[in-house]
Amino acid sequence: MLVSDLGMPDEDGYALIRDVRALGTARGFWFPAIAFTAYAQAEDKRRALEAGYQVHLAKPVDAATLVETISRLAAQGARPA
Repeated sequence: MLVSDLGMPDEDGYALIRDVRALGTARGFWFPAIAFTAYAQAEDKRRALEAGYQVHLAKPVDAATLVETISRLAAQGARPA
């Protein structure tokens, strides 16, 4: 499970997930990923999902929602959505 912000200083979360997905494809692994970010516009969500995240959560998110989302994705298993 990867939970990542989209706004990071050197490489943004969009580039991070693209790199992770490319590496996973090359090595035959996959795992769920959540974009957990203050970038909350519809365009941000669209970009995050297209880049390879399964879920886009806009901050602030209460702990129960975050835990439920992680649990739901973990229960789905390690397979592409």
